[in-house]
Amino acid sequence: MSQEAINKALSTVKYPGFSRDIVSFGLVRSAEFNEGKAIVNLNVTTSDHSMAARIRNDVETVLNALEEVNEVEVNVSINTAKKAAAPTSTPSSPDQSPIKGIKNVIAIASGKGGVGKSTFSANLACALKAIGQSSGKRIGLLDCDIYGPSIPLMMGINKRPEIEGESIVPLENHGIKIMSMGFLIDEETPVIWRGPMIQKTIQQFIHNVMWGEIDTLLIDLPPGTGDAQLSLVQTIPLKGALIITTPQAAATQVALRGAKMLEKTNVPILGVAENMSFIELPDGSRSAIFGEGGGQSTADDLGTDFLGKIPLDVSIREAGDSGIPVTETSPESSSAKAFFEIASKLEEKLS
Repeated sequence: MSQEAINKALSTVKYPGFSRDIVSFGLVRSAEFNEGKAIVNLNVTTSDHSMAARIRNDVETVLNALEEVNEVEVNVSINTAKKAAAPTSTPSSPDQSPIKGIKNVIAIASGKGGVGKSTFSANLACALKAIGQSSGKRIGLLDCDIYGPSIPLMMGINKRPEIEGESIVPLENHGIKIMSMGFLIDEETPVIWRGPMIQKTIQQFIHNVMWGEIDTLLIDLPPGTGDAQLSLVQTIPLKGALIITTPQAAATQVALRGAKMLEKTNVPILGVAENMSFIELPDGSRSAIFGEGGGQSTADDLGTDFLGKIPLDVSIREAGDSGIPVTETSPESSSAKAFFEIASKLEEKLS
């Protein structure tokens, strides 16, 4: 049996939590076959030794299933992942460094889930691209929602990114460069990770992706104020953050706490946008089913600008489900115009 045949078998072993295999991830240091015995040497970087044990068992199972193999020896060398340094009283990090080629990095945050932050991020990215098209501005979108990435669906991309050397080539659609955990895992695979793994992934998404020249990179943050958010603000200097909320108190209270966390890490709050503000009825009137004034009051409490309201509109949902944001499918619609208005205000702040 040739080394190529062994590598082919090993390429069926997936790295836990990913759709990619251990060969393409570079975990296989050597693979030999001699007189019925397969010898494989692996090198795994992880802080979870059970992960290495699982990979070893999977490799043994695959190789033992081969007809020509009578004996299997799997040697695993483990490099322990470094733990992130504990934050000081001000959780910003002196190791922050700008991303080469990227002028502005803007976080889109909410604190609370279910307020339509990813939908907002996708439409804002397309609106910024359209506004800056005449001047050649380039926009990127980074989906940092590790546990529930939805940007691939909303931006209409369902494939894997290519690897060049040690860097990931971002995918592109609608004129936007995009990176997401959703590109690296199967749709039905849950991500069960602890803090250090999240921190490492965020750092790789920032510094190991070939973004090229980008004028504005939008980062869609997950809900909460945990590892992903802190990892991001400790890794790169953000130009600022946009806070997304819905009108009701249950959302605004959490959004306010999320914004306060960002302020404590020296991230400027550029403004507040209110999503699902109202439903426009056939007679032209509006129904504020989630209440009124939440976005404005949040902006007032934070001492920042209220950027605008986005309606609760079925066309926004339908466009997102189809993979083409409403700012692309119907730029003249009232819903799209609301996104364009917010994008214009953001451009003014950045310039």
